[in-house]
Amino acid sequence: MSTVLTVSQINTYLKSILDGDPNLRNLYVCGEISNFTNHYRTGHFYFTLKDETAAVKAVMFRSAASRVRFVPENGLRVIVRCSVSLYERDGVYQLYCEDMQPDGTGALALAFEQRKRKMAEMGLFDESHKKPIPAMPMKIGVITSPTGAALQDILQILGRRFPLAQVIFAPVQVQGDAAAGQIAAAIAQMNELRAADVLIVGRGGGSAEDLWAFNEELVAHAIYDSSIPVISAVGHETDFTIADFVADLRAPTPSAAAELAVPDTRELLFSLDQLFDAMTGAALGGLQGKQFQLQSAFLALQRTSPSHRLDAARTSLLSLFERLRGAAAQNLKQKETDLAALARSLELASPLKTLQRGYSLALDKLRRPIRSVEGVRQNDRLSVCFADGELLCNVDEVKRR
Repeated sequence: MSTVLTVSQINTYLKSILDGDPNLRNLYVCGEISNFTNHYRTGHFYFTLKDETAAVKAVMFRSAASRVRFVPENGLRVIVRCSVSLYERDGVYQLYCEDMQPDGTGALALAFEQRKRKMAEMGLFDESHKKPIPAMPMKIGVITSPTGAALQDILQILGRRFPLAQVIFAPVQVQGDAAAGQIAAAIAQMNELRAADVLIVGRGGGSAEDLWAFNEELVAHAIYDSSIPVISAVGHETDFTIADFVADLRAPTPSAAAELAVPDTRELLFSLDQLFDAMTGAALGGLQGKQFQLQSAFLALQRTSPSHRLDAARTSLLSLFERLRGAAAQNLKQKETDLAALARSLELASPLKTLQRGYSLALDKLRRPIRSVEGVRQNDRLSVCFADGELLCNVDEVKRR
């Protein structure tokens, strides 16, 4: 009995057959684009590729479509690098495109893609191998034709932007059978002599055939092996060569290469002026800050110095002395007032005042006041004091009451 398969099983089986066939991988297929749709939301390209007798559906997903350097359109003949597989949902086989080139120069385009893929697989395009361009190179190596306009453009821009740099020129052919060998030899010689800090390698615009020397493996390996950083400057902005992918930096034109190779003196002077102003401002600000710190430290030192403490103590002592002198004067004045009062009281209580009123005072021989006749005997010698003098008397008789 025959096995009954589902549609999905058949489609899956057919897809496995197509995917497992090595002959259906990395194909180059040429044809005319029709039914082209640029799916802007996803970035995918959907189209049909056809020739005079047949057609096949094709898709280019966003990751590959973003690398296409032109806008595909209906009626355009192209060469696509693709693989063949089955879209299981619809049971339709189609081309899954990884690259697309116009079919204007079919053989050259195919050769370019094959060489590009080979160089990439060899690691010549790896970003990790690329060297930085020096910020201020003093020797610029220029490898190009001595008769082309590219040389004059490069020299003019280098002279305007950075006249301090020395230009080391290596004249070479830039097209024809001998061009690749001369370009590679010039790069090698520049490295052997350490003649430059950076190299500009390139030429002006031209057809794909004119630029082909810069697609040669000889030139690619010379650029890759260069210890001096290389700026590629081939053709116009839309021209791409193998040299562009290998070089440490790609310039869209020779003039742009000169711009990228050196700094602009005017910009450097402007930056230096700004830096000088910033440094001056920082220095003045720092100096003012230090002066403030020094002044604060000086004031703090003054406050804690022996002389300052001595001055403070002297001021305090003078203040205390003034207070003491004031208190002493006040106390003396009070004592004088008290003494005057006491003097008045004493004067009022003085025996002399009593004597002046007509009284007298009797004193014994020891000049003690006699308060009673009991202490007096007959024939005692007495002194009788008056306000204006004294009498010496002899007691004849003592009468008692």
